Amino acid sequence: MKSLLALGGALFAASVALAATPRPPNIVFIFSDDHAYQAISAYGEGRKLLPTPNIDRIAKAGVRFDRCMVTNSICGPSRATILTGKYSHLNGFPNNSNSTFDGSQVTFPKLLQKAGYQTAIVGKWHLVSEPTGFDFWQILPGQGVYYNPPMLKMGERIQVQGYTTDIITDVSLDWLKIRDKSKPFLLMAQHKAPHREWSPALRHLNFDRDRVYPEPPTLFDDYSGRGLAEHDQDMTIAKTMNDRDVKLTPPPGMNPDQRKQWDAYYEPRNAKYRAANLQGKDLVRWRYQRYMHDYLATIKAVDESVGRILDYLEKEGLIDNTIIVYAADQGFYLGEHGWFDKRWIFEESLRTPLLVSWKGVTKPGTVNRDLVSNLDFGETFLDAAGVQIPAEMQGRSVVPILRGRTPADWRKAFYYQYYEWPTPHRVRPHYGVVTDRYKLVRFYGTGEDYWELFDREKDPLELKSVYNDAAYASTKAQLEKDLVRLRQELKVPEQIPPEWFGRRGAGDGTGAPKKQKQKQDKKAE
Repeated sequence: MKSLLALGGALFAASVALAATPRPPNIVFIFSDDHAYQAISAYGEGRKLLPTPNIDRIAKAGVRFDRCMVTNSICGPSRATILTGKYSHLNGFPNNSNSTFDGSQVTFPKLLQKAGYQTAIVGKWHLVSEPTGFDFWQILPGQGVYYNPPMLKMGERIQVQGYTTDIITDVSLDWLKIRDKSKPFLLMAQHKAPHREWSPALRHLNFDRDRVYPEPPTLFDDYSGRGLAEHDQDMTIAKTMNDRDVKLTPPPGMNPDQRKQWDAYYEPRNAKYRAANLQGKDLVRWRYQRYMHDYLATIKAVDESVGRILDYLEKEGLIDNTIIVYAADQGFYLGEHGWFDKRWIFEESLRTPLLVSWKGVTKPGTVNRDLVSNLDFGETFLDAAGVQIPAEMQGRSVVPILRGRTPADWRKAFYYQYYEWPTPHRVRPHYGVVTDRYKLVRFYGTGEDYWELFDREKDPLELKSVYNDAAYASTKAQLEKDLVRLRQELKVPEQIPPEWFGRRGAGDGTGAPKKQKQKQDKKAE
């Protein structure tokens, strides 16, 4: 009898202990493509362009990170880094041109799945191979299209009618409703927007009433004070934007009714543009205004999507134990230096938005300037879930920072490396080290190697390299030491395989130029 009572007592104690054990947090990772921090109103710059009240809800409830940097500022490599917690040279996805993600390697969704999480990814994948580590996936093939997109649902090709941002949101919410509610979950809702060619939802075509947007001070940058790479790139509003970018040609995939509404808005305005026969700076200004209208309109739909997901989490009582993250795969140029696109170590490209809320953990309205990275995302999710972080991952959990306590040994210098050359935008391969104030950069791999150094405190727009300025000799020496140390710690190879540069390579990876000049690929990446 006593043994039965003892057994009953033990079972009761175990059940009480189990009930007292906190359930691991759910994770909702909302991810957009090419969303510049300058176009989020929670960041000061964004208030000049577009209110994003729903994205701002995350910032108000949590932490706004002001120096979240990417390891390689381009879509596919960024996604591979997030999944693996490793740099491109170790995860095997250095470029968008010829890389294929190795789905057999360790990823944070696989580890969460193994630990009992239900996992799903919806939207843009852009890693060529099929997703692994997910109980459910429905993705866009390749870049995807904005209207009536083909999608891959658990390996089956389907056609979905509607606007892609709305579709990704609908599928994400549908999965949340039918998930196994006995398990914590990971949802990665990944938008195509606001990627090129920035095609708005029909309901947003006239959202800004033809507003004239303020021009960035460097819209007509002449790249003086910098080297060949900045002069020789092909990503300017003036020369690189094409007819589809500026809506002189409609996007693919529209049905007749959608096309009718599209033409009703754009064609009268396009007729005025053609009649004006704009040239020079006037043409650049017109393209910039069209770019801003379209780009920001796509973000308006993303912001609505975020609101729908947050509303669902609140309605279902999930908000109290869910980590909510809003981020993008890298930064983006909104006319600064006359550019669109990304790729550079420079601030608008390097720095991605990152907003995180976790009720009971994050202090509402916090602003943080620690050097964090997309390299840290997977480690953070694993740490929050109580899952051991693999030694092979190269980032660090930001959970202590979310709790308001930055570790004393947090990184003070960050390593960056970009590979893809020469297509599609002739941004030369480069690597460098970034601190809170400085950037030391080496351009390499094209036979025209050189260095640049920028002092962001005195030169926040990064307009003049001070590499050869004797006043920066000690700073340069320290940054060079940091660069050598980081390359060693991160196991960066000295020799770069030619295929890492993309379809056509870049010399032999040691700086030797190709013998034959390659024709520039003008297609929209």
